[in-house]
Amino acid sequence: MTGTGTGTGGAASGSAARSRPGSRSAASPRAASTGAEGPKAVDPKVGSPGDESRKSVFEPAEISRALSRIAHEILERTSGAGDVVLLGIPTRGVPLAHRLAQRMEQVEGNKVPAGSLDITMYRDDLRLRPARALGHTAVPAAGIDGKVVVLVDDVLYSGRTVRAALDALGDIGRPQAVQLAVLVDRGHRELPIRPDYVGKNLPTSQREVVRVLLTEVDGEDAVLLGENPALASENSAPPGQDRGELRLGEPRPGGPRPGENRGKRRQGRPAPGDGTGR
Repeated sequence: MTGTGTGTGGAASGSAARSRPGSRSAASPRAASTGAEGPKAVDPKVGSPGDESRKSVFEPAEISRALSRIAHEILERTSGAGDVVLLGIPTRGVPLAHRLAQRMEQVEGNKVPAGSLDITMYRDDLRLRPARALGHTAVPAAGIDGKVVVLVDDVLYSGRTVRAALDALGDIGRPQAVQLAVLVDRGHRELPIRPDYVGKNLPTSQREVVRVLLTEVDGEDAVLLGENPALASENSAPPGQDRGELRLGEPRPGGPRPGENRGKRRQGRPAPGDGTGR
């Protein structure tokens, strides 16, 4: 590319190039950094800050197999599920409970009662969040007294939802035992709660979001994993700088000034024990 005289001293470099045949004019530093076409535009399709991109971590076939496995595990542990009652935690725990009941009925030939358990008024964050609409609690006609109640939910996270469900269950009756079945266990527990049946253990970070989609509610089956854009923007470091990394020339806290060695004595200061008496 021949020089066009852009930048400081461009005319001089252009005349020098014309005076020497076969020589090429050198581009100015500004032109070399940005190019003659100017800075490249950012492609909006390539994860711009604030966009939440989710990836599928649990396909429909895998979800179906996981539910079938959980159903067989419940039947095995409860000796045929003769006294089992499945209660789903709204919203997506309810269709999961009914799917498990259908699978268990197909294996044993006996109908397994399933219902729903609303926990809205038992949550410990009612004062921190806006008012919520009350859900529906549907308990089988036989009740839960003396039964083995299996609570069903889509994602197990801090354990606070399950704690609220236990409190709500205590106001309905006195079951023989309470068990917990979840489709996804993402960790980060805040209460001593552990599931009895797990479809998938999914290691996650605190800034990631797990979203479960079910056909009965969302029109499809999937488990999606992505970053929370709000947390990602708060925790992100400036461009070109890692978290905790010092910029070039910036002194470390409590360290020597740039260009000064910590162990080096300044000029004119006597060394210890040099006979000066200080």
